[in-house]
Amino acid sequence: MNDSKLDQLVRLIAGWPGLMARPDRALVEDSLVLLEHLGEAHRLVDVGSGAGLPGIPIKIARPDMDVTLIEADQAKAAFLVHACAALGLERVEVVARRAEEAGHDPRLREAFDVAVARALAPLPVLMELCLPLVRVGGRLLAQKTEAEDPAAAARAIQLLGGELSGVQAAQSAARRAGIVVVIDKVRPTPPLYPRRSGVPTRKPL
Repeated sequence: MNDSKLDQLVRLIAGWPGLMARPDRALVEDSLVLLEHLGEAHRLVDVGSGAGLPGIPIKIARPDMDVTLIEADQAKAAFLVHACAALGLERVEVVARRAEEAGHDPRLREAFDVAVARALAPLPVLMELCLPLVRVGGRLLAQKTEAEDPAAAARAIQLLGGELSGVQAAQSAARRAGIVVVIDKVRPTPPLYPRRSGVPTRKPL
C-alpha cells in the first residue's frame, strides 16, 4: 500500500475548493474496505466519483486494475484528471458524463468486472445507475451504513439483472456503522435501463 500517495491525495482534495466538506485521511482510507471484495477483478468503474472516492484509493492499492471514474460535475471531473496526473496513475479514464448516459454507451455498458459507489444515491437509484455498467458475472459494491435497508432495493435489483449476494460489515475510522452491499450481476440489464437522465432519482424503481 502506497501511504505517501494516499497522503498526497488528501492534500490534493484539501487544496481544491468546494470538493469535500471534510477532506481527511480517514475518509480516504474508508475506501479501502472494498479491497477484500474485489477478487480477481481487472476492470473497475467508480460511479459518481466526486473527489475520487473510492476509485482513486483503490487504484493506488491495486495498480494492476483499469479504473474508470464517472463524474457528471465538470469541476469535479477536472479535479479527477488533475489528481490522477499528479499521482502518476496510469490506466485511469475520467468520463465526464451522467451515469444514465454512460450506461447506454456501448463502450461502457456491461463492460466492467466491478462497479463501486459511495454516497451516490439511495440504493434503488444507485442500482439503476450502476448495474447496467457491470458485466454478467461481475458485481456491484455499494458503500452504505446500517441505516439503509437493502430490502428497499429488492425490486430494482431484480429488474436490473442483479442478485443480492450479501451485506458485509465494513467499519472504518470514518464510518463506525459502515457496510458493503454486494450485488452479483446474474442477467443482462434490459435495454430500457438506465432511464433518461434524472428519471431514476425522481421515480426510483
